[in-house]
Order: sequence, then C-alpha cells, then structure tokens
Amino acid sequence: MMGLSVMLVFGGVVLHCLVMTSFAANVTYDHRALVIDGQRRVLISGSIHYPRSTPDMWPDLIQKSKDGGLDVIETYVFWNIHEPVRNQYDFEGRKDLVKFVKLVGKAGLYAHIRIGPYVCAEWNYGGFPLWLHFIPGVEFRTDNEPFKAEMKRFTAKIVDMIKQENLYASQGGPVILSQIENEYGNGDIESRYGPRAKPYVNWAAKMATSLDTGVPWVMCQQPDAPDPIINTCNGFYCDQFKQNSDKTPKMWTENWTGWFLSFGGAVPYRPVEDIAFAVARFFQRGGTFQNYYMYHGGTNFGRTSGGPFISTSYDYDAPLDEYGLIRQPKWGHLKDLHKAIKLCEAAMVATDPTITSPGSNIEVSVYKTGSVCAAFLANVGTQSDAAVTFNGNSYHLPPWSVSILPDCKNVAFSTAKINSMSTISKFVTQSTEADGSGASLSGWTWVNEPVGISSDNAFTKTGLMEQINTTADKSDYLWYSLSVNVKNDEPFLQDGSQTVLHVESLGHVLHAFINGKLSGSGKGNSGNSKVTIDVPVTLVPGENKIDLLSVTVGLQNYGAFFDLKGAGITGPVQLKGFKNGSTIDLSSKQWTYQVGLKGEELGLSDGSSSLWKSQSALPTNQPLIWYKASFDAPAGDTPLSLDFTGMGKGEAWVNGQSIGRFWPTNTASNGGCTDSCNYRGSYNSNKCLKNCGKPSQLLYHVPRSWLQSTGNVIVLFEEMGGNPTKLSFATRETSSICSRVSEAHPLPIDKWTSDDDARKKVGPTLSLECPRPDQVISSVKFASFGTPHGACGSFSHGRCTSSNALSHVKKACIGSKRCSVGVSIDVFGDPCIGVTKSLAVEASCS
Repeated sequence: MMGLSVMLVFGGVVLHCLVMTSFAANVTYDHRALVIDGQRRVLISGSIHYPRSTPDMWPDLIQKSKDGGLDVIETYVFWNIHEPVRNQYDFEGRKDLVKFVKLVGKAGLYAHIRIGPYVCAEWNYGGFPLWLHFIPGVEFRTDNEPFKAEMKRFTAKIVDMIKQENLYASQGGPVILSQIENEYGNGDIESRYGPRAKPYVNWAAKMATSLDTGVPWVMCQQPDAPDPIINTCNGFYCDQFKQNSDKTPKMWTENWTGWFLSFGGAVPYRPVEDIAFAVARFFQRGGTFQNYYMYHGGTNFGRTSGGPFISTSYDYDAPLDEYGLIRQPKWGHLKDLHKAIKLCEAAMVATDPTITSPGSNIEVSVYKTGSVCAAFLANVGTQSDAAVTFNGNSYHLPPWSVSILPDCKNVAFSTAKINSMSTISKFVTQSTEADGSGASLSGWTWVNEPVGISSDNAFTKTGLMEQINTTADKSDYLWYSLSVNVKNDEPFLQDGSQTVLHVESLGHVLHAFINGKLSGSGKGNSGNSKVTIDVPVTLVPGENKIDLLSVTVGLQNYGAFFDLKGAGITGPVQLKGFKNGSTIDLSSKQWTYQVGLKGEELGLSDGSSSLWKSQSALPTNQPLIWYKASFDAPAGDTPLSLDFTGMGKGEAWVNGQSIGRFWPTNTASNGGCTDSCNYRGSYNSNKCLKNCGKPSQLLYHVPRSWLQSTGNVIVLFEEMGGNPTKLSFATRETSSICSRVSEAHPLPIDKWTSDDDARKKVGPTLSLECPRPDQVISSVKFASFGTPHGACGSFSHGRCTSSNALSHVKKACIGSKRCSVGVSIDVFGDPCIGVTKSLAVEASCS
C-alpha cells in the first residue's frame, strides 16, 4: 500500500510528506483540478516508458524524477510486447508493468497508466500486435466488432492486473488516472474514419468506465470525449487549450520536452527556457495537471522503434537522458519551476485565475482568495523586454518569459533566468589498459548469411507480395528471388553494362543481388519511405539469379489507417536495355519468398551456435555477415555505450539481448543546425537541430545490467558491409560543471521567503554540485564577476571583471561536493558601477 501525499503549509511553503495510510484514496475531479481525498491538487507529471529502460534503472529514474519535483509518473502500456502471440502474455523483465508501478508507489509518487491500447509513441505499429491485423473482418480504431472485442479483452486484462495488485488509488495504490485511446481527435484522424468514428469513441469511453477502476479516465486530444471522460491536451504549448466541458479540469498529458530522432535526420533539442515558459503559461491560464513527454525517453531496444526510420535512441532531449543521467540545466531549471508553482498551489486550487492584459504582449494572471494570493506575469513578445507595474510595484520581464510571484509581490522564479548549473558531458572511448580496467572486443568469428533462398520454409507465388502481410513482422527481412534465363541472342547481352534493373518498393530499404553479388542498394527516409533503384547489371548467357532483399526499419505508428501502410517490393521490377530500348517486366513472374534470414532461423543472435568460423583474416566490408566477439565489462559503473564507427547497418545483441538496430552510415543533411538556438518564439520540431552532416546515431546504449564481469558475447548482423574491429566502448563522463547568475536573478527557490529584509540578506546565489556522490570540486577553470561572455566551456571575460573572482570562488568551492557563492558587490566589489553584473564559473570534479 502506498503512502498518500498530504499537503502541509508552513509559512506559505507547501511541503509534501509521505504518510502511510490504511484507507483507499478517493480520486475525482471538478472544473479546477483532480481531487484526491477531497483536496484539489496541482500535479507535475513526467513520462517514463518502462520497456525503454531496464528494471535495474527504474528505481533511480523514479527517484530522480521525484527529486526533480514530479508528483506523477506516466507510462503507456505496450500491447505488442505483452501479447506477442494471441492469448500468450509476457510481463517479464523490461515488460514488468506491475513491478514498475509498484516502484512508483514505493517512492511516494502517483502513476498515470495510459492503456490505449493504441499508443503511437514512435513505437512499432503504434503498439498493436501484428496478429491483430490478421483477424478476419478486423478494422482498427473504428466501430468494428472484431477490433472492439480484442481491444476490450486487452484493456480488461491490464485493468484486472492492476486491480489484483491493489494498485489503483481506490485500493490504496498509486494509480490515480487511466487513459483509453490516444490522439484519435488529432487533426483529421477521427474524421477520416467517417460516421463510425463517433460511435467508436463513445463505445471506448463506456467500455473503459465499465471496468470500475475507481479513478478517472482521460482521452487526450479528444474534443468530443463523452462525460465522464476528461479530454486533455498534447503539444508544445497548451495554455490556450479549452476543455470540452466546464466539469473537467485543464490537463496537459504531453508537453514535448524535445522531439524524437529519425535515422537520416539531425538531432532535435528544445531549450529549457521555452519549456519552462510553456509550463508556466499553462498554469498561469488555469491548468493544474501537466506531464512532460518525455521526462526520460530511453532506448528502443530490439525492433521496438516505429516510424518508420525512428532511431534506436529515444533520448528526446528529456530532463533525464537516454542513460538515466540528469541533463543540466534542463532538469535543474524545471525543478526550480516546480517549486515555484507549488508555492502557488494553495491559491491556484482555490479559484480560477483573473486574467488581464495591461500592455501589448503582456498578460497578468492572479489567483486570489482571502489572504492567499499568487500571480503570473507574462511577456509573450519575442523581441523586447517589458516593464510591468503590478500591485504598485514595477517588474522587469524578459521577452518570452513568465515571472511567478507566489505572494503577489516578490518574484520567486523567471522562466528566462536559469539559476541552476549546466554541465558538459561527453562519451570517452575506453582504451585497453595494461591493468585490465579498459575494455576491448576480441576473438572475432563470423558466419556468412546466404544470399537468396536458404530456408525450407521458402515458398513460391506468382507476382510481387507486400512485405508486412507476408512476414507479419517476424523479421525485418524478406527475400524476393527469381531466376531469369537469358539466351545468347538476347538483346540485353548486347547492351552489356547498359542493362539496368529497375525496382520500385514501398520501403524501407532495398538491396539487389545479381548472381550472388550486391549490385546496388536504396533507402527511403522518414518523410518518404518509398525506394526506387536503377542498378546497372551485367547478365550472362543462361541462368541469372536476381535476389532482392527488402528491409523494414520499424513499422508505421501514426495516422489514420496507419495499419494499412505497406512495405516491400510492389513493383514494377523491370530489366531495361538502354541501347535498344527493350524492357522486360518481371513483376508477374513466379517469385520465391523467404521470410527472415538464415541466421535468425539458426538463432545466431545468442552466440551459442557451432557454426561460427575463425580464420586468420576476418572478412570485412562485405554485406550479409554475422560477427561475434567476446569482451569483459568496462570498469566502473558509469553508463556504457558502443560506438559503431566503421559499421554499416544491422542489429546487435549483447549476451543474447538486442540493443537495437544500428545504422551509423545514415547521416543527417548538412543544413539547418545551430549551436545556439534562440528560445524566444514558438518552438517546432525543426527549430533547434544539431549534429548536421554526421551520423544520426553513432552511440548505442549497452545496459550495465546485461553484462557479466567477464566473458560477455556480442553478436552483430551486418547488412551492408562494415569493419567490426573498429567498434569501441565509451563511458559517459562529465568534464565541466558551470553556472551563470546575475544580480537581477531571483534568490534561489530553496531560500524563498516573502520577507523583503530576508530576501535582501540572501540575494542571488550561484551554486555548483558535482554530479556523482563520490566526487568533489577539484578545480575552478574560470570565474568572472562583471560582464562575462559565452557559455559553459567557452566563457570569457567581458570589458569589466572583478580581480578577486577566481580566488574567491576557489576558496569557496574547491574540496567540496557542492558550494554556493553570493552574487553581490558585497562579495566581489563593484568593477563597473551602474551595470547589472553576472558571476560565471566553470569548474571540474574528480
């Protein structure tokens, strides 16, 4: 039984204490907020998807979320990993939903379970199992009896599991919300399903509520959600969101902290000042429940990524990065924001905001009841600062910012002024040390994957078959094979190298082999998965073998009728003679098909087969090869990745577990990136990009929990050609910690007080803290009080700087795990009178 959060108020500060209780919580809602045991609550939530991390990571991820100021952990439930075969369930390991939810409750947090069971989530097939597609008469996400029967059966299965473990709040557990369906009302999706869409929405709502969870149900992006379902908002901004009922609270289920990465794309990121602005605006305009999507993104292990072309990394530029490390300043700035919002909670839950606009691009919201008052002052302009007079006092508002005044007088937080530190972290390649502390891959062996048909399960069919209907996604791979007999007088032989094989495919990747040799390849992209190749071929008299390997890279996960989006070679497939203009269409010939690879059939991925070969020369830069090597776990406990420099495309397994698809040769285009993105103004997924001209993903997460100290086995399937001896391990290391705080910053949120004299005494403060508990600050690389320039890693002195800044900071910080320095002329003197000064510091820990 979980501890319920009880709100205590001391001196205007809201504290949350864990109190064990023997009675169940009653969760309801009204127009202002979720109501837990009769008390309206302002709740901060964050998404962590349990299968995108490992069970040994879960407690730390949950604790860091709690430390960051979250009240709720939100997760989807992924149907296809739990029921890979109809009526055969799997809730083990990374799929242990119940264990994850129990850990959330043990930490004293609430949970929101988004059952869907359609989830989107950049997850393969949107979370639906492929067998669902083959049920006679089934049509997804519409008023279709076969689909509704399966959807109800799985939803009820999950609800029953949660009930059996007493995990709903109504039973004393942490689960305070559930979601049915997902983003069905987005754009034109619902309308595309025609007159059967609305009955389906009503059915889904009735079905969910009939399961009697004792907690509210939500539908995100569903303006026509029927009572008592709560319609919620998803997006980069939800301050303008209007509920579809005055009976429901304003809730935000997905605030996108960044964006997903696609193979072939640059890496998106979202400045924390903009996220904080969006969150503050939402609460300013009446919101009371907000969720970060993602708070920890994690990794698309195995073949779980969707898209197609979604990368293996699902980092999402989240406050906790792919490896579970705190991303600064994002995590710290949002933590301060959450504290500021919670200081306003008593006023916010008591009343609706009074909103006024005293000037151009200025909006003031006041929550006031009796003696309790909180205010939000926003400058939604993108160009210029603004001076605002409120309650007889003047306030300076930077562009695209919100200032939060928990007492309607003093600024506790400004979204544009980061008071938390930033870090410079990088992956450091592990060299092989004489003392064995490094790591290396050794004992390479290999198995050649046959070109074309090698399985007894192959079959012949007239014409070209769509791939997903043929493979049922049992494998990424489908062979299309054909023998063509060329006579001596055939015009194609006269054309020689001018003969071209023309192939058109729905996607996603295509390799053409002529007489056993790779002749050409093609790939689609996230914007257009279709592939067309024209491959010069040389035919010989007599029998010619054409083997086409079609490859999927995650199945479609979003859009109306996404489940009908095809893949594979649908033609035409033609031989064209350029000199004489002759064409032979091969599309309607007798093709032989093989689902999957011989190595998959033989189970090579676990490394135990007796087929592995070792000779003096390891074959490299050749397509269709399986590689195996052994290694010892790198020393230490820092997060570990494998650098795939030198490899082409394929999948990798460590001790039999798939770390995902790798594709380091798929690089981003050269244009559109920026090292410093202006947070002012509306964000979109293409606004802030980095890593242009480089591999979309080079580093792949190897969970420490998958490793033994010695004797680990890695298996790679290389599809295109690479050199596995170039692989190397890398560990994540923090090289610098930095902070920059000005005299105009609010005092640290931890020191909040509404007493003016006490505030002046504390003042703005710069704080540093080493990221690991076993570290102390060992050096101060830079310190300047005055008008410093640059960012972490590139700070420089401005035209005015105090002469004692470096010595003072060294004295205050070196040898300590954490330190705080007042940002004041009382500490550093005044190197330039009349100028607002800043303190910038870069330090390192060891």
